[in-house]
Order: sequence, then structure tokens, then C-alpha cells
Amino acid sequence: MKPNGLKNLGILLSGRGSNFVAIADSIDAGRIPGARIAVVISNRADAPGVETARKRGLNALVSASKGKEREAHDREVVAALKKHNVDLICLAGYMRLLSPWFVRQFPQRILNIHPSLLPAFPGLEAQQQAFAYGVKVSGCTVHFVDEELDHGAIIVQKTVPVLDSDDEHTLAERILEQEHKAYSEAIGIVLEGKFEVVGRRLVRS
Repeated sequence: MKPNGLKNLGILLSGRGSNFVAIADSIDAGRIPGARIAVVISNRADAPGVETARKRGLNALVSASKGKEREAHDREVVAALKKHNVDLICLAGYMRLLSPWFVRQFPQRILNIHPSLLPAFPGLEAQQQAFAYGVKVSGCTVHFVDEELDHGAIIVQKTVPVLDSDDEHTLAERILEQEHKAYSEAIGIVLEGKFEVVGRRLVRS
């Protein structure tokens, strides 16, 4: 049951889950009103984010992906999300591509954060890609997940200047700071529901 009409979030992670921690901190501080984390799911038993979630008193599950076909694993994860009545799914360093079947179960209800200004530098190691390319501005993007990689409609972007003194690690650290802010902002927008997606554009009403 959902206490007091709160919206249930499901967090998917594969590692330490720094964005998960930022989301949890924002909920605790009242920056994402009307939300609670109903379940945290990892595809890796050794993901530090699992223990972090349990220490915070949250439901944390492991659904191991190793050796399983993608859709078979996705069906396990979807079953757990539905069991916990999840309204919105947030990918927080989840290193698995979701199958088209998974995405269709939750249309415009799955969010992802990517450490670049999409559509620039999709895929892995985006900060390193940006630094190597020599861009002067980078940042992060929160977007809806669709059936293509790093492709869905953009909800929030934050920019980060690339300094002459930067290396790829310092740039990545400054982008991560903005990720933590952007994700909470995007969740608030989506849960409020005062928007529509027109083509690729999210228009707030």
C-alpha cells in the first residue's frame, strides 16, 4: 500500500549508486515532495548501493543478471517493480540495456541520467569522450528511456564548463555534482505531471 498517497519510486543500480543517494537525500530533505523509494534493485549482488539502501532502511533486492537472457532478467525485475507498485523508475548507474519489452511496460515512467549534453556523446565514458573531443561546455541530461540508447525526450539538462585546468577526472566530478541536482529536479517535474511531450520536446504546462 502507498502511505498517504505518496508516489513510489523504484531505483535500479549496478554500482555505488551516488545518484540514488542524492535522490534519497532529496526525498528526506523534502526537495521531492510526495515521493518515497519503494524498492532498490541491483543486477549485481556486490553493488555497494545495495548495502547503502539497506542501511537506510529501504527495501533492496538483487536480481542477478549474469548468465541470463536480457528479456528473461527484465521480466524478473519488472515483476519486482510491479509487486512494489512503482510509479516511476529511476536508473542510477544501471549497467544493463533495458529490453524493448521492459520499456513498453512503463511508458514515460522510466528516467535515466547521462553525463553529457545529449545527443552529444551517448554510450559509455561520456565524460572522457567530451574531454577528448575538446568541447568547451559539457554537462548532464535526464531523459525518458525509450527503446533506443540515450535517446528519449529530454527533461532536464545542466551545463558544466570545461576548464583549461581540467582532466577527464575533474570534469567527471563536476558533472556528477550537477547530476545529483538535475535528477531530483527531473523527478519532481515528472511526478507533478504538468507537462506534455510534443515530438521530442518536453513542454511544461
